[in-house]
Amino acid sequence: MSDDKPHQNLAVIGHVDHGKSTMVGRLLYETGSVPEHVIEQYKEEAEEKGKGGFEFAYVMDNLAEERERGVTIDIAHQEFDTDEYYFTIVDCPGHRDFVKNMITGASQADNAVLVVAADDGVQPQTQEHVFLSKTLGIDELIVAVNKMDLVDYSESDYDQVVEEVKQLLKQVAFDGDKAKFIPTSAFEGDNVSEESENTDWYDGETLLEALNALPEPKPPTDAPLRLPIQDVYTISGIGTVPVGRIETGTMEPGNDVVFQPSDVGGEVKTVEMHHEEVPQAGPGDNVGFTSAASVRTTSAAATSVARSTSRRRSPRPSRPRSS
Repeated sequence: MSDDKPHQNLAVIGHVDHGKSTMVGRLLYETGSVPEHVIEQYKEEAEEKGKGGFEFAYVMDNLAEERERGVTIDIAHQEFDTDEYYFTIVDCPGHRDFVKNMITGASQADNAVLVVAADDGVQPQTQEHVFLSKTLGIDELIVAVNKMDLVDYSESDYDQVVEEVKQLLKQVAFDGDKAKFIPTSAFEGDNVSEESENTDWYDGETLLEALNALPEPKPPTDAPLRLPIQDVYTISGIGTVPVGRIETGTMEPGNDVVFQPSDVGGEVKTVEMHHEEVPQAGPGDNVGFTSAASVRTTSAAATSVARSTSRRRSPRPSRPRSS
């Protein structure tokens, strides 16, 4: 992780078997996040399992069942650096049976790479992932038309898939003209980090260049405070300390907050990060805090608080209850 570069959470989405995990593995390899000898080890393992060609996918598919089936089941995270950003890449499952895991992964992302196989085009999970991404707040899409090697790098096949995806994007109010389309082969490495001679008809960006050109996410500090409670600790002499990650808004001592769905409110007394008190915390920060409400919360009620969401109380006299 690089502290002097802005951070992006990047989801990789798309239909099952369209090459998402291979794309992630290739990208990590090309950016130096995975050394060559590790890829060679994965190659040997994949061949032993009768899964030759899955070596890059094994970078992210760590579960034994994933490697046996050749299908991503759970989301996987990996950090890597580019010239402009440090990314946390989220490899999302493409199989319909694991759509809940895909939602979890996409909900963490600022932007996404949609992987669509050139020999298969738009498929049901392509559609579902695009719909869900828009619903979950992803506005910027890079579309990797993958497996170009399987269609002999045909420009006409590429154009056909591009048109299919543009029609899909229009259905959910994505700006199809704004989305970037890149002909790629994750397995062969075409247009991932370097321009490919196999697509001499294409004069656009590589995938890595497109990632570097993504707009920097603006932290939602102006939005109301939203802090999903991940756990609750009872500390002797202090009381009940809820902990979680701030999604939107800011938190500082003196804020009036309310827990949902219990609708219990109170003033924030202290905010801590890494066991040190801080004057303010913002989006992305993992915090623990005390408040009049949390101090009054008994151990018996801690479970209900742990399942709640903390939000800042509205300054208005009458406040509608959140659902």
